Amino acid sequence: MQKTQVPIDRYVKVGSINIRYWMMGSENPIILLHGGQGSVEFWLYNIGTLAKSNCVYALDMVGSGRSDKPQASYSLTYQAQFIKDFMDTLEIESATLIGNSMGGGAALQLALLFPQRVNKLVLVDSMGFGREIALGIRLTTLPLLIRLLRPSRRLLAPMLKNNFFNPQSIPSEWIELRYPIFALPGRKPALMAMVKTNFHLLGVRSQVFRPILSQLATITAPTLIIWGKQDRIIPVAHAYIAAKTIPNARLHIFDRCGHHPHLEYPEKFNNLVLEFLAFPSRQ
Repeated sequence: MQKTQVPIDRYVKVGSINIRYWMMGSENPIILLHGGQGSVEFWLYNIGTLAKSNCVYALDMVGSGRSDKPQASYSLTYQAQFIKDFMDTLEIESATLIGNSMGGGAALQLALLFPQRVNKLVLVDSMGFGREIALGIRLTTLPLLIRLLRPSRRLLAPMLKNNFFNPQSIPSEWIELRYPIFALPGRKPALMAMVKTNFHLLGVRSQVFRPILSQLATITAPTLIIWGKQDRIIPVAHAYIAAKTIPNARLHIFDRCGHHPHLEYPEKFNNLVLEFLAFPSRQ
């Protein structure tokens, strides 16, 4: 199998925060937002195809990947404001936001706070539609568990099993690219803040998802909701809540798929997104 070309790392100062990002293509800005404690590597198999007809940015969100990890709340509102600041810094007036998991929650929050900055939304197994979330994430709200966590290759197998329907479908080259990010030092304080702000033992905190749910009907951006039917992190039931409540939304469920459809079925995912983007945006 031919190795995928990895985009070059770029860095930009957003205020005082140094941010790592990838950029490919021109015209029609798209911003790719990974999930909590993810990184740009999650979009390795999407950015090149999407960039053939768009200008695509994938960034390590504040507190994640190789970006700076300041002391902060890491609430969805904080993350949404950061995305806006990133857009301002790179002079991106408006963009399509494609967000996975917590990145989807941040994209939703941005669409609610700054609707004029969002052309279209693609929500991929997104946070924001209910309390339910995987037990493993709920358990990370126990501070002792995070303190004892030591990144190792032994942890990769159970993590992959939890995140993907078929872990064997994920190329080894991706695992080799992602592991060094997963093992970076200095992750724990940001991870602990992110977990404490957004989750408790019962799931997603009410103050995180209820304000979003109550405003979903006001979203004006055309929205594509994509979900893995066998998602073990955020249940597929949330996809139907989103599709029922967001006014201008369409829904696609990938069968035999977990929390990251863009990694398990990149070609189908890319085609679906490009088809959605081909339709005119709202005026």
